[in-house]
Amino acid sequence: MKSHAILTAAGADRVGIVDDLTARILEGQCNVEESRMAVLGGEFAVILLLSGRQEAVRALIRDMPEQEQSLGLRITLRETAAPRPTADTRPYTLESVSLDTPGIVHSITSLLRRHGVNIDDLETDTTPAPWTGAPMFVMRARVTLPADVAVASLREELELLESEQNLDIKLAPMSPLPGEP
Repeated sequence: MKSHAILTAAGADRVGIVDDLTARILEGQCNVEESRMAVLGGEFAVILLLSGRQEAVRALIRDMPEQEQSLGLRITLRETAAPRPTADTRPYTLESVSLDTPGIVHSITSLLRRHGVNIDDLETDTTPAPWTGAPMFVMRARVTLPADVAVASLREELELLESEQNLDIKLAPMSPLPGEP
Protein backbone atom coordinates (compact mmCIF):
# COMPACT_ATOMS: atom_id res chain seq x y z
CA MET A 1 0.00 0.00 0.00
CA LYS A 2 1.34 3.45 -0.97
CA SER A 3 1.74 5.87 1.89
CA HIS A 4 2.71 9.55 2.11
CA ALA A 5 4.60 11.68 4.61
CA ILE A 6 5.34 15.37 4.95
CA LEU A 7 8.91 16.34 5.84
CA THR A 8 9.98 19.75 7.06
CA ALA A 9 13.60 20.61 7.72
CA ALA A 10 15.69 23.70 8.40
CA GLY A 11 19.33 24.35 9.13
CA ALA A 12 22.30 26.53 8.32
CA ASP A 13 22.67 26.89 4.56
CA ARG A 14 25.47 24.89 2.95
CA VAL A 15 26.23 23.28 -0.38
CA GLY A 16 24.85 19.73 -0.70
CA ILE A 17 21.88 19.82 1.69
CA VAL A 18 19.36 18.72 -0.94
CA ASP A 19 21.67 15.98 -2.22
CA ASP A 20 22.25 14.63 1.30
CA LEU A 21 18.58 14.76 2.29
CA THR A 22 17.26 13.19 -0.91
CA ALA A 23 19.93 10.47 -0.73
CA ARG A 24 18.54 9.46 2.69
CA ILE A 25 15.00 9.45 1.29
CA LEU A 26 16.05 7.29 -1.66
CA GLU A 27 18.01 4.94 0.61
CA GLY A 28 14.79 4.57 2.61
CA GLN A 29 13.07 3.43 -0.62
CA CYS A 30 10.87 6.52 -0.79
CA ASN A 31 10.27 9.12 -3.48
CA VAL A 32 10.00 12.93 -3.38
CA GLU A 33 6.66 13.88 -4.97
CA GLU A 34 6.40 17.62 -4.27
CA SER A 35 8.74 20.07 -2.59
CA ARG A 36 9.51 23.68 -1.80
CA MET A 37 13.02 24.65 -0.74
CA ALA A 38 14.59 28.04 -0.18
CA VAL A 39 17.39 29.94 1.48
CA LEU A 40 15.81 32.32 3.99
CA GLY A 41 18.37 34.53 5.68
CA GLY A 42 21.27 32.21 6.43
CA GLU A 43 19.02 29.17 6.81
CA PHE A 44 17.91 26.59 4.26
CA ALA A 45 14.29 25.47 4.66
CA VAL A 46 12.64 22.41 3.13
CA ILE A 47 9.09 21.17 2.99
CA LEU A 48 8.35 18.12 0.90
CA LEU A 49 5.84 15.39 0.30
CA LEU A 50 7.32 11.93 -0.05
CA SER A 51 5.78 8.59 -0.83
CA GLY A 52 6.61 4.92 -0.70
CA ARG A 53 5.37 1.61 0.56
CA GLN A 54 3.76 2.08 3.96
CA GLU A 55 6.53 0.08 5.70
CA ALA A 56 9.25 2.19 4.04
CA VAL A 57 7.57 5.49 4.93
CA ARG A 58 7.07 4.43 8.54
CA ALA A 59 10.72 3.26 8.78
CA LEU A 60 11.88 6.63 7.42
CA ILE A 61 9.70 8.44 9.97
CA ARG A 62 11.23 6.33 12.72
CA ASP A 63 14.85 6.60 11.53
CA MET A 64 15.14 10.13 10.08
CA PRO A 65 15.46 11.95 13.44
CA GLU A 66 18.75 10.09 13.94
CA GLN A 67 20.03 11.82 10.77
CA GLU A 68 19.54 15.37 12.09
CA GLN A 69 23.06 15.84 13.40
CA SER A 70 24.84 14.40 10.36
CA LEU A 71 22.63 16.44 8.00
CA GLY A 72 22.84 19.61 10.10
CA LEU A 73 19.06 19.97 9.98
CA ARG A 74 16.18 20.00 12.42
CA ILE A 75 13.73 17.55 10.83
CA THR A 76 10.06 16.81 11.36
CA LEU A 77 8.44 13.93 9.50
CA ARG A 78 4.92 12.56 9.79
CA GLU A 79 2.41 10.55 7.77
CA THR A 80 -0.19 12.44 5.79
CA ALA A 81 -3.00 11.73 3.35
CA ALA A 82 -2.37 11.31 -0.35
CA PRO A 83 -2.96 14.42 -2.46
CA ARG A 84 -6.50 14.59 -3.71
CA PRO A 85 -8.02 16.66 -6.48
CA THR A 86 -10.46 19.32 -5.35
CA ALA A 87 -13.75 19.20 -7.18
CA ASP A 88 -15.91 22.25 -7.77
CA THR A 89 -13.06 24.72 -7.43
CA ARG A 90 -11.38 27.09 -9.87
CA PRO A 91 -7.61 27.67 -9.86
CA TYR A 92 -6.38 31.28 -9.87
CA THR A 93 -3.11 33.12 -9.38
CA LEU A 94 -2.87 36.15 -7.15
CA GLU A 95 0.01 38.61 -7.12
CA SER A 96 0.53 41.69 -4.99
CA VAL A 97 3.34 44.21 -5.45
CA SER A 98 3.87 47.23 -3.20
CA LEU A 99 6.24 49.05 -0.94
CA ASP A 100 7.05 46.77 1.98
CA THR A 101 4.79 47.53 4.94
CA PRO A 102 3.75 45.28 7.84
CA GLY A 103 0.51 43.31 7.52
CA ILE A 104 0.22 42.82 3.75
CA VAL A 105 0.11 39.01 3.87
CA HIS A 106 -2.37 39.05 6.74
CA SER A 107 -4.69 41.57 5.04
CA ILE A 108 -4.85 39.63 1.79
CA THR A 109 -5.11 36.16 3.32
CA SER A 110 -7.81 37.34 5.73
CA LEU A 111 -9.88 38.58 2.79
CA LEU A 112 -9.35 35.29 0.95
CA ARG A 113 -10.41 33.34 4.03
CA ARG A 114 -13.68 35.28 4.32
CA HIS A 115 -14.52 34.05 0.80
CA GLY A 116 -13.52 30.44 1.52
CA VAL A 117 -10.57 30.66 -0.89
CA ASN A 118 -7.90 28.04 -0.26
CA ILE A 119 -4.22 28.93 -0.62
CA ASP A 120 -2.39 26.12 -2.42
CA ASP A 121 0.99 27.82 -2.69
CA LEU A 122 2.27 31.18 -1.44
CA GLU A 123 5.65 32.84 -1.63
CA THR A 124 6.85 36.30 -0.75
CA ASP A 125 9.99 38.27 -1.42
CA THR A 126 11.37 41.67 -0.53
CA THR A 127 13.75 43.27 -3.02
CA PRO A 128 15.06 46.80 -3.63
CA ALA A 129 13.14 48.77 -6.24
CA PRO A 130 15.02 49.75 -9.40
CA TRP A 131 16.43 53.29 -9.29
CA THR A 132 15.23 54.16 -5.74
CA GLY A 133 16.27 51.10 -3.76
CA ALA A 134 13.04 51.30 -1.72
CA PRO A 135 12.05 47.89 -0.29
CA MET A 136 9.43 46.32 -2.57
CA PHE A 137 7.27 43.47 -1.33
CA VAL A 138 6.02 40.84 -3.77
CA MET A 139 3.53 38.12 -2.87
CA ARG A 140 2.55 35.37 -5.32
CA ALA A 141 -0.03 32.69 -4.62
CA ARG A 142 -1.87 29.89 -6.32
CA VAL A 143 -5.37 29.74 -4.89
CA THR A 144 -8.55 27.75 -5.47
CA LEU A 145 -11.91 29.48 -5.42
CA PRO A 146 -14.98 27.50 -4.42
CA ALA A 147 -17.58 27.26 -7.20
CA ASP A 148 -20.00 29.45 -5.27
CA VAL A 149 -17.61 32.41 -4.89
CA ALA A 150 -18.56 35.34 -7.08
CA VAL A 151 -15.30 36.40 -8.71
CA ALA A 152 -16.63 39.92 -9.32
CA SER A 153 -17.37 40.36 -5.62
CA LEU A 154 -13.91 39.06 -4.65
CA ARG A 155 -12.29 41.43 -7.15
CA GLU A 156 -14.25 44.39 -5.70
CA GLU A 157 -12.98 43.62 -2.20
CA LEU A 158 -9.42 43.19 -3.49
CA GLU A 159 -9.70 46.58 -5.25
CA LEU A 160 -10.86 48.19 -2.01
CA LEU A 161 -7.90 46.65 -0.20
CA GLU A 162 -5.61 47.92 -2.96
CA SER A 163 -6.78 51.49 -2.46
CA GLU A 164 -6.74 51.30 1.36
CA GLN A 165 -3.19 49.90 1.56
CA ASN A 166 -1.65 51.22 -1.67
CA LEU A 167 -1.17 47.74 -3.15
CA ASP A 168 -1.21 46.48 -6.72
CA ILE A 169 -3.12 43.16 -6.71
CA LYS A 170 -3.79 40.97 -9.73
CA LEU A 171 -6.16 38.00 -9.63
CA ALA A 172 -6.15 35.88 -12.79
CA PRO A 173 -7.56 32.47 -13.71
CA MET A 174 -4.93 29.82 -14.29
CA SER A 175 -5.13 28.66 -17.85
CA PRO A 176 -4.31 25.08 -18.80
CA LEU A 177 -1.07 24.33 -20.59
CA PRO A 178 -1.30 23.97 -24.38
CA GLY A 179 -2.81 20.59 -25.23
CA GLU A 180 -4.55 20.21 -21.85
CA PRO A 181 -8.35 20.32 -21.57
